[in-house]
Amino acid sequence: MLCGAPIGDPRDASPRLGEVLASADIVAAEDTRRLRRLAHALGITIGGRVVSCYDAVEGARAEMLTEQLLAGRTVALITDAGMPGVSDPGYRLVAAAARAGVAVTVVAGPSAVTAALAVSGLPSDRWTFEGFLPRKAGERRARLRGLAAEPRTMVFLESPHRLLAALRDLADVLGSGRRAALCRELTKTWEEIVRTDLAGLVEWATDGRVIRGEFTLVIAGAGAGGSGGGRGAGGAAAGAVEEGAAGGAVGPAALAAAVARLIAGGMAPKEARKAVAAENGVTPRHVYDAVIATRDSEADAEAAVES
Repeated sequence: MLCGAPIGDPRDASPRLGEVLASADIVAAEDTRRLRRLAHALGITIGGRVVSCYDAVEGARAEMLTEQLLAGRTVALITDAGMPGVSDPGYRLVAAAARAGVAVTVVAGPSAVTAALAVSGLPSDRWTFEGFLPRKAGERRARLRGLAAEPRTMVFLESPHRLLAALRDLADVLGSGRRAALCRELTKTWEEIVRTDLAGLVEWATDGRVIRGEFTLVIAGAGAGGSGGGRGAGGAAAGAVEEGAAGGAVGPAALAAAVARLIAGGMAPKEARKAVAAENGVTPRHVYDAVIATRDSEADAEAAVES
């Protein structure tokens, strides 16, 4: 059984979680000390065998625990916080048990990912979980460039000592005006939720405070309302078009080229047109007409050359 653990407040634990932990033959825990503290908070006694199952040993533990499952014993897997398998140990054990034909079930519980998404105020009908960004700056920025055209809301986890670097790269690559929410210490005493844009989050992180706690970042997708300023690999806004020296309206060819860039990056044509429209202050219909007009113009030019 995969056991969802409280992400901060032990009162969020379900009665079923306490029952399962108290009755399981084996409890596999990411951190056995945290498990003992949780059991004390829940007022239960763990009667079964307790084994560690953190990331570095999960592969070896999966084989042993699968053998125990095949022998008819019940195994409860619990991580430090949230659901096992979501940026935590779990998927190797689930895969091994499934291959062996063992039934796997879940004791549903809290998740920092869905909790942050729910309170972010950003679109939640379609979203993607990106976990932790790479530690190295170059790899991190490369990952973000690959996400610059992602239309869905994105959820990231970040550690306190890398938070500022990650926020600066997010603002630089995705655009300082991209809407975002920072969730710190969810459900804990010092819970804090900051809803602003990426520039605002950088300002929050550089105002002299000591950055502590566990962070979940929720970032608007490309083209979401108010997400202007997203920057692609070349530094220009993902869907924006640079005006000429004298400013003025953006021409059809430039709008069509911006749509083509987003589609090449993996965005659906309709979403690409919406993103370009939002970035350039025009309607999606205007962008659609620009794409059609440019396509017809190019076709006419090709026909003239062939004749």
